[in-house]
Amino acid sequence: MMTDPIADMLTRIRNANTIERPLVEMPATNLKVGIAKVLLEEGFVLGYRTGKTVTNPETGVKDFVEVPKLGEPHVVLQVFLKYGPDGEKVIRHLERYSRPGRRVYQKYTEVKRVLDGLGIAILSTSRGVMSDRQARRDKVGGEVLCTVW
Repeated sequence: MMTDPIADMLTRIRNANTIERPLVEMPATNLKVGIAKVLLEEGFVLGYRTGKTVTNPETGVKDFVEVPKLGEPHVVLQVFLKYGPDGEKVIRHLERYSRPGRRVYQKYTEVKRVLDGLGIAILSTSRGVMSDRQARRDKVGGEVLCTVW
């Protein structure tokens, strides 16, 4: 049983980023898709998609089939990592902020800028998952899930 799926997601991205893999795959949930969407909007990843890995019984070749609904079993989230022109990592640091044993909730006025605006904090709010910039703009607080720079 996994106790912290967000920490697992961040660790998978961090590990794949360390060995410069182009994509990382993990079990999909609505919260993880929301985090991937924020990472895409802020320019930290190239893209993401949800679906299933299906093996063709005749050829044995694995193929990815996109699935629009996350309610089906064994749906995976693929995140395409981004690197600079010389291979430098775009994501330099991923850190879990709020965790199951110590939840951190902040009002929009309390949410601090990460590295003077070079990084982002990802929040889970009543209006969905969003970056700290969007939360301050919409004047909404929530649980600070993680920081990225």
